[in-house]
Amino acid sequence: MTINCRGKLIDFSSPKVMGILNVTPDSFFDGGKYKNEKDILSQVDKMLTNGATFIDVGAYSSRPGAKHISEEEELLRIVPVVELLVKNFPKIIISIDTFRSKVAKETIITGAAIINDISGGKMDEEMFKTVAKLQVPYILMHMQGTPQNMQLNPKYHDITQELISFFAEQIFKLRQLKLNDVIIDVGFGFGKTIEHNFELLRKLELFKSLEVPILSGLSRKSMLYKPIGSSAKEALNATTSANTIALLNGANILRVHDVKEAVEAIKIVNQL
Repeated sequence: MTINCRGKLIDFSSPKVMGILNVTPDSFFDGGKYKNEKDILSQVDKMLTNGATFIDVGAYSSRPGAKHISEEEELLRIVPVVELLVKNFPKIIISIDTFRSKVAKETIITGAAIINDISGGKMDEEMFKTVAKLQVPYILMHMQGTPQNMQLNPKYHDITQELISFFAEQIFKLRQLKLNDVIIDVGFGFGKTIEHNFELLRKLELFKSLEVPILSGLSRKSMLYKPIGSSAKEALNATTSANTIALLNGANILRVHDVKEAVEAIKIVNQL
């Protein structure tokens, strides 16, 4: 299983790590941490050195109840960061965390390689056509509702079956548009209770039936720290435990704040 990132083939015979770079003032874990060029370059250099294959850049906070920002503000935050990273790390593979087709187009033109859409094409009807035209890998995530209301009262009849149906339908639409490289993300914490999240983690292997790479985004989320009475800041050990379970159940990409520990988890699982 491979994806093509700006002419470079990424092979998933061994799982890969995607490092998170939030350039938002209000993200749940590292909001406001990377405001200037020096801090951004230092963090990205650290993640790449520690073994990240991809760097996921986000300028729109999607934590539960996050403030909605305009497309213009998102572009003002994110385009200069993409320019900075491409200039300083010419071989970098940048993923853009956005649900807006215009942001997707502008950042890919600037040098990004992948689009990571939390809405799975549901919040911008132009997104599928845009990524198909750009011919870039697309991460299709599931979310019930919007970041502003998704955790108010999430309900499912059979969450695993509903998500498999959702992905099958959206992948079919993308295939019709001749997009080859699709990655799925079940969207841990996006319109789901703790019980829903753990059911998806337990049954992650069932999503392999869709025959596309699976991204797992568990890093420091409340589904991990709430059951142990902790906080996002203290959830690294819980994250590594959950990442290991995800890997054993078929995850191909771990999207994380802590790259070194995720790379180590992959190395241990590979020893099996």
